[in-house]
Amino acid sequence: MTIRRIGFVLIDGYAMLSTAAALDPLRAANSFAGRDLYDVRILTPEGTLATSSLGARFDAIPLAEAGMAFDLVFVVAGGDPMRLRLPALDTWLRRADRAGVELGGISGGAVLLARAGLLEGRRFTVHWHHYDDIAHIDPTLLLERKLFVIDRDRYTCAGGSAPLDMIHMLIARDHGARFAHEISDWFIQAQVRPSETPQKSSIAARYGALPPMVEAALELMEAHIADPLSPAQLADLAGLSERQLQRQFNATLGAPVMEIYRHMRLDVARALVQRSALPLSEIAQMTGFASQAHFTTRYGARFGTPPQADRSHVQKR
Repeated sequence: MTIRRIGFVLIDGYAMLSTAAALDPLRAANSFAGRDLYDVRILTPEGTLATSSLGARFDAIPLAEAGMAFDLVFVVAGGDPMRLRLPALDTWLRRADRAGVELGGISGGAVLLARAGLLEGRRFTVHWHHYDDIAHIDPTLLLERKLFVIDRDRYTCAGGSAPLDMIHMLIARDHGARFAHEISDWFIQAQVRPSETPQKSSIAARYGALPPMVEAALELMEAHIADPLSPAQLADLAGLSERQLQRQFNATLGAPVMEIYRHMRLDVARALVQRSALPLSEIAQMTGFASQAHFTTRYGARFGTPPQADRSHVQKR
């Protein structure tokens, strides 16, 4: 399997807790696998040292020398990112985006991505302390007050201990839920929080007591709204056969796997229809529907009204 190359751009003043919560599970994944699954590079806008809010330092590669050979790059920022002026970082991130590099923000990192124009048309989150910053940049951005959000090629989380949960989902997607849970257990992370936390109750509270592999499949679904996983992928990553997963969903949730998944995606779509001005074609794409026509049909079947009517009804209130 190809090694994934992940860069972390640490902005001076970053928090050690959120940085370690993102880095250490990747290190552990390599250790548990007995080979390199992730090649992690520490980057900095300039210089060769990245200094945390506690004064601890990482040796780092300046962006001018980093190149573009990354699969994913996270920006990690604490303090007051709105006060920062880092044009070289903005330019480098835009180049990375054009080169097909996936981008992420941890804690205040999403503020810098938003200001660089790299979160338009993407659902994302940020530390609650920076909600007003996002509104100041652009009130139409699709900010979600969640623990973490993965929307296609954007990975954002609230910082603090939230990177543990986001990186768990990344590892589960790459190498399966069983392997990811081994790493979570190593970090005494007995309960991996779903992306919806804290804006909604936990999966267990919403669905009741579930078999661990059903819960793992639901977590994977919530992390893959725009790019839905197939039944085979869900089963493989949850550690079951397709037949076993289907049987467990029918027994515990009373519906097939893909029906539950489709309802989940449509619930996200309805929130976007009602609170954004995005074209319906974009909302269809963002929630994993192949065409606007298919999206409209499924939406009407789920909610009893087409999305156009749902939007006009909300706008008239």
